[in-house]
Amino acid sequence: MNISITVTQKKLSELLLNIAVVRPVFIWGPPGIGKSTLVQQFAESLGLPCVSLLGSQLAPEDIIGVPQIINGVSQFCPPKMIARKDPYCLFLDELNACSQEVQKAFYSLIHEQRIGEYELPKGSIVIGAGNRAQDSAIVKPMSSALINRMMHVQLKVSHHDWLEWASVSGIHPYVIEYINLRPDHLWTQPPKHEEPFSTPRSWHMLSDTLNEYGERVTDDALEILTYSCLSPHHAGQFKAFIKQIKDRYQLSAIMDGEEKWPYKPEDRDILYFLSQSFRAQLIKQLPNEKEVMNEKQKKLAHKSKALIKELASISLEMAQMVVSKQGEDEGLPGWFMVDIVRDLPRLVERKEA
Repeated sequence: MNISITVTQKKLSELLLNIAVVRPVFIWGPPGIGKSTLVQQFAESLGLPCVSLLGSQLAPEDIIGVPQIINGVSQFCPPKMIARKDPYCLFLDELNACSQEVQKAFYSLIHEQRIGEYELPKGSIVIGAGNRAQDSAIVKPMSSALINRMMHVQLKVSHHDWLEWASVSGIHPYVIEYINLRPDHLWTQPPKHEEPFSTPRSWHMLSDTLNEYGERVTDDALEILTYSCLSPHHAGQFKAFIKQIKDRYQLSAIMDGEEKWPYKPEDRDILYFLSQSFRAQLIKQLPNEKEVMNEKQKKLAHKSKALIKELASISLEMAQMVVSKQGEDEGLPGWFMVDIVRDLPRLVERKEA
């Protein structure tokens, strides 16, 4: 499904209040970003029970029911789970993972809120959700007839929304602090091969295990926990973050000039984590246009060049990593890179060599 506009969790909740009550809605998005939870919370906010059907596990008779002979004529009797007397929210999870035959069984239910002679109680709502083809999930093409029976939105991850939720949901403080520092690690595109990858759901799983361990978690256990549910790169970074906390290395203190970069060989993983976090903070805080900088940002730019120079004296490779583009991100602002080329030409020349 190609949808050019994406919405955050908070924005989607607002949209559902005005759309789902009058028309069926389908929510597209990658695994683990909270589609199911959002629908359940939305139903609760309306005072409606939420009935979930998992598309990948359905057969047509699970929707239309089975025929019975009543007064000499056959009549389809819809399943008890669907045939309810009071209004409810019908959540069709993984709808685009079901077969074409099951999709056809949904036509009248989605468009007319009706199965045979049974009609959903007035005030009921129908919401579907599913992964996209690019998510390496089990999906099947959705027929044009089914697509045209629903309104479609694409959900995206918002670290602001997630952190707001996490602060009141018992998420482990280490996880909250890490995502505050590295919001770009909250979610990553599902890999093409079989390995764990980071999503809001996997961070929630890690939080649950950390809460269960409490102070008893060892370094070995932490390594197993992180690599069992996060992207390998993020797992290594989170492990270094915990080590940094225990060793009392704080990026804010380094940026304020109160501490120096760690330089011992055994602290290389911490230095790598701090360098990546430093880069993320520069991208986040420095504006794209030099002319719009305020005094605080001017001081940050000045300090940062000195910190990059100090970092290069410890590890040229990590200093180069700070100023270079990574993957699809935009990298540091162009005007800042001009200053780097001017003030630290050796660093840039070596990086480009």
